[in-house]
Amino acid sequence: MRPLISSARPRWRAVLLAFLTVLPLASTPFAGETTRDPGRHFFNQTFGDFSEERDTAREEGKIGILLMFEMDECPFCQRMKTMVLNRPEVQDYFREHFLIFPVDVEGDIEIVDFEGHANSQKDFALKQFRVRATPVFAFFDLDGNLVARYTGATRDSEEFLLLGRYVVEGAYKDIPFTRYKRDQA
Repeated sequence: MRPLISSARPRWRAVLLAFLTVLPLASTPFAGETTRDPGRHFFNQTFGDFSEERDTAREEGKIGILLMFEMDECPFCQRMKTMVLNRPEVQDYFREHFLIFPVDVEGDIEIVDFEGHANSQKDFALKQFRVRATPVFAFFDLDGNLVARYTGATRDSEEFLLLGRYVVEGAYKDIPFTRYKRDQA
């Protein structure tokens, strides 16, 4: 019996090692897929004045501004950055139509809202937009009006692209995103 137990132990370790080796692959793109840093290729640079950014979006022919309300410890925010926002097709589509900025819901950095009022990022997120969970993707038109809001991580990059098309096509004016998604299937 002794030899069976000692030979079973290495197999158990091998199975555990194999599982732990494959586990990270479940949260990363498949081998050979191109990804780019979302900090450089998805988000735009800002000084935190969204009234100025709104004017810049208008000058650049964008349809609006997308804010991602996030926080550092949010696993769903990290998932979006490592599985969706790092995809070139997502980055290219959204940057074509929107200026895109992250907002830290716990941040004390001062920003200027769409009406020109100074707030901390935290107050902007919590008091003005009642962000209680992250991530929140908030789409604003060129007048600074919130036109669509999506809370949570999307299933994948295709669903996030569909969310973008929902706003770009103006479908948010007529139907909720869940119905739009169902109609597109």
